[in-house]
Amino acid sequence: MIEVTRLNKKAYVLNCEWIETIEETPDTVITLTNGKKFVVAETVEEIVQKVIEYKQNCFSRP
Repeated sequence: MIEVTRLNKKAYVLNCEWIETIEETPDTVITLTNGKKFVVAETVEEIVQKVIEYKQNCFSRP
């Protein structure tokens, strides 16, 4: 799960396992595997970094 921010500055948690695509149009749009779309304030690079950190945390646990 990663925390992202809506354009109205409200934060929420998103299951990053369901992310299918992330694109800038110019706003960042995250599309999930179920077709649901979210527009967020973070850049594509920030989202990718959050997913990497989440995955590293998952795999580094004993």
